[in-house]
Amino acid sequence: MANSDTPRHIAIIMDGNGRWARSRGLPSIAGHRAGVKAAQEIVEAASGTGVKVLTLFTFSTENWKRPKREVGALLKLLENYLDKETDKLNKNNIRFMVIGDVDAFSPSLKARLQRTIESTGNNTGLILNLALNYGGRDEILKAARAAALDINEGRIKPEELTEEAFSGYLYTKGLPDPDLLIRTSGEFRISNFLLWQISYAEIYVSNKLWPDFGTNDLAGAISEYRSRDRRFGG
Repeated sequence: MANSDTPRHIAIIMDGNGRWARSRGLPSIAGHRAGVKAAQEIVEAASGTGVKVLTLFTFSTENWKRPKREVGALLKLLENYLDKETDKLNKNNIRFMVIGDVDAFSPSLKARLQRTIESTGNNTGLILNLALNYGGRDEILKAARAAALDINEGRIKPEELTEEAFSGYLYTKGLPDPDLLIRTSGEFRISNFLLWQISYAEIYVSNKLWPDFGTNDLAGAISEYRSRDRRFGG
């Protein structure tokens, strides 16, 4: 039976900015700028669909391996986005959240992130959740350590560490697991993204590079999701 519901939580691996730029003879930063514009369009579109949470894989723990100039440019784009978009997020009743280890970022970027989180904290519409300095294995490892500490110090018993309880140690505590995972650029990989949370997510792969992925493509992914029969292993 087809699933008629709108996904509560959509997670997106925004892949292809570099290839988009190279195919046009442009520097990689041009692809990232175009990727930001695509993200802005998708956030606006998602906020009108009934989706509750949109998680965007924005900066992974592996991205530090890129050339320093490119990393610096990516983080500067993020700062500019926060400076320019916070008022718009509030206007559209969008709540801003972050998952990942942000302690590795500069004090100025961390301050901007915190200001945007606090400024939008009372909004009741779409939750825009950016995965920043995020890695799925790193998240699970940190959660396991925190759970082990609680067990060791007697705050919980080992038999009380259920799947539900363990989820409370993850960055995504309090959020529903993704119903739909979208990856652009035609790659069939999950790239260390939300490894625990996507156990039963429907996966949709678009051949389009991220800067070319627009509102109609998001609508197509949601339509495909609705056509699937979700059995959750049953």
